[in-house]
Amino acid sequence: MSHTSAIRRKTIKDIMKAKGHHKLVCLTAYTAPIAQMLDEHCDLLLVGDSVGMVLHGLPDTTAVTLDMMIMHGKAVMRGSQNALVVVDMPFGSFEESPQAAYRNALRVMQETGCQAVKLEYNSAAPETIRFLVDRGIPVVAHIGLRPQYLHVEGGYKVAGKNEESRQEQLECARQVAEAGAFCVVVEGTKDEVAREISDSVPIPTIGIGASVDCDGQILVTDDMLGMFDKTPKFVRKYAELKSQIELGVKAFANDVRREQFPAADETY
Repeated sequence: MSHTSAIRRKTIKDIMKAKGHHKLVCLTAYTAPIAQMLDEHCDLLLVGDSVGMVLHGLPDTTAVTLDMMIMHGKAVMRGSQNALVVVDMPFGSFEESPQAAYRNALRVMQETGCQAVKLEYNSAAPETIRFLVDRGIPVVAHIGLRPQYLHVEGGYKVAGKNEESRQEQLECARQVAEAGAFCVVVEGTKDEVAREISDSVPIPTIGIGASVDCDGQILVTDDMLGMFDKTPKFVRKYAELKSQIELGVKAFANDVRREQFPAADETY
């Protein structure tokens, strides 16, 4: 057996140890080239079920399949070597029973080689998380605004807006931490509630549309790079790729129509 291993990726322990020491940088990735570009800057890469909207043109995440997640998970693993890679468990892949969740999560881990899976909170989540972690599958939990519950909630609703919702989110966070999740994504949650959650649980919190006091932050990479005109309030655009791509394509089209491409030095 050879002991020469590839460059060591960040581990679950590295992520957990960051709490109270340094902020965790997290972004979504769905393809090998993007994973490669993000890898040196990120602690964690999430193969999010947001891939449904971002790459497949679906209206929301509920139509995303396990096979889609596995395909994109494989691509991200090929493109990265430094960041911890987490793959989302899509809608319908973990809710039925802890056993079904385990079978599907095992497939994800075995077929992609990722380090962990992420699942959105539901009333059965603590039991499911415990079942998975006991069997060697690390879990990131997801509380606050839950995109997979779009239809139940009747839209994307900010969490923690009133006292009842605040208590509920604190309770969700406590439950997933006790069940063995190694970190928790807190999405679309009122600033002070997200802060309170971060202070109250021993595991790192990763905010998206939550407080700057979360232990880390994540955004959908394509939102952050300006690939879409419409983005949620919590997105800051660090680039404007959509307009740049459109300008490039327009210039190419013009050159082709005017017979200015290919030129002599681009021809054999």
